[in-house]
Amino acid sequence: MADTGIDIASARPESAALRQNGSSLRNGNRPTRPLEEKQQQELKSAVHQELIRRLDLEKLSEAQETRTGQQQLLSLIQQIIGEQSVPLSSGERDRVANEVMDELFGLGPLEPLLKDETISDILVNTYSHVYVERKGVLHRTSVTFKDNRHLLQIIDKIVSAVGRRVDESTPMVDARLKDGSRVNAIIGPLAIDGPILSIRRFGSSPLSADNLIHYKALSQPMLETLRAAVQARLNIVIAGGTGAGKTTLLNMLSSFISEKERIVTIEDSAELKLQQEHVVRLETRPPNVEGKGAIRQRELVINALRMRPDRIVLGEVRGEEALDMLQAMNTGHDGSLTTIHANTPRDGLARLETMCMMGDIRLPDKAIRLQISSAIHLIVQAARMSDGSRRITHITELTGSYSDVISMQDLFVFEKEGLGPNGKVKGRFRSTGIMPKFTERLKAAGVPVPAGLMDHSMEV
Repeated sequence: MADTGIDIASARPESAALRQNGSSLRNGNRPTRPLEEKQQQELKSAVHQELIRRLDLEKLSEAQETRTGQQQLLSLIQQIIGEQSVPLSSGERDRVANEVMDELFGLGPLEPLLKDETISDILVNTYSHVYVERKGVLHRTSVTFKDNRHLLQIIDKIVSAVGRRVDESTPMVDARLKDGSRVNAIIGPLAIDGPILSIRRFGSSPLSADNLIHYKALSQPMLETLRAAVQARLNIVIAGGTGAGKTTLLNMLSSFISEKERIVTIEDSAELKLQQEHVVRLETRPPNVEGKGAIRQRELVINALRMRPDRIVLGEVRGEEALDMLQAMNTGHDGSLTTIHANTPRDGLARLETMCMMGDIRLPDKAIRLQISSAIHLIVQAARMSDGSRRITHITELTGSYSDVISMQDLFVFEKEGLGPNGKVKGRFRSTGIMPKFTERLKAAGVPVPAGLMDHSMEV
């Protein structure tokens, strides 16, 4: 055990405080039912305190770094649990030991949920109510925290790991986990009943185009059209509501970008997982304690233009940076990608207009519409169906601006036809039969025109 400095055999005996805590849990007979939640929390707290007393923080940190050290630490925790003389089954003892390990090196009660790959969202409504989403359906779990203070400690551990903070002066925060999962937390005084934590999970590896075809999120001709659009350097906006799969779709489209191109990504909280080698990732910065030093997306977009990008990928456009993004698309940075919250392609354009007006540059409505119509080539609309499935409902081309109105035409649509006997959404993907204006651009870029672009229908 020289590699970690943990010597279980020579570990000091239990402290008086531990004996007192343990004796308070004993009843002299083996229980006929598992320990109550309060008793479990008391036991874990006692074991945690004794572990820190026996091993200093430096040794705990060293033990975490190797698999052998973690196993030795787990053995020591189980030994301390045994010293409690609390009547536990072997299964309960192992579970308590693992939960103490999760508290030390992980996110406590959240760790089992984070290891479950079937969970897409984790929603913590104060310490006693934890919900998860599986396949688009919410379920309440039996997971709880000790109290709101315990939950707040876990939130602080998450946000401090990415250089952010949450307190009464900044009660809202966006952060991310090591695997790229999106985290939002809000505490008092804004959250009345206690801290609220929301985690949007992303898989360890991004969904590929084949995965989306398998899940029937789109059809093969739709995929080939999007692939051709990216390779021909068309500017694409992905629109959709919350949980519609915009970031997943953005990751998938970015996989079609050539390895020879320099990509600059700009995000509020880094979530994208681009597979190319030449990627520069930029992330906004919140204000400091004095309310200064914030770096917004707009400043990063302006700075990115000085970094010789071939492509700019903006995680989500939500403010005055919209105008800078449009100008970048119009000044030689073709092939840019971004997302926007909107329920329809037309709503997406209306939101873009509104966001362009949020900046300090005052432009006439007509000038903004001209910027939008000349900068953006395609809008891809994603939606979350009532059964929890995600589908691309529109691939829409912008064809110009006429009489102060931006002209659009749908190339592909998803037509919902109802619900099946199992509650699954039924419908079909189909092409509208319209030849897109960007066909000549595909040919000029040496990209074949996709088959099925003009005549396609697929039932799902």
